Amino acid sequence: MRIRYDEEADALYIKLREAEYYESDEIQEGFILDYDADGNIIAIEILEASTHVPLADLSTKHTMNFEINHQLIKTGSNV
Repeated sequence: MRIRYDEEADALYIKLREAEYYESDEIQEGFILDYDADGNIIAIEILEASTHVPLADLSTKHTMNFEINHQLIKTGSNV
């Protein structure tokens, strides 16, 4: 897992695993999930990150916990 914070854009990018990007879904305003072609989440992007996480916590020395309430449905499923 890699975590990158872009201070200029105020965006936090959390790459969960190495895979080829296929598509994204903004699950709630400012919270974007990136998927591979199989529908697996490969990354999370948080826009306006400093409004969700104190700036002091955006260093890699801290553990960050986020709660995202969104039902995930694999693309192409019959759910």
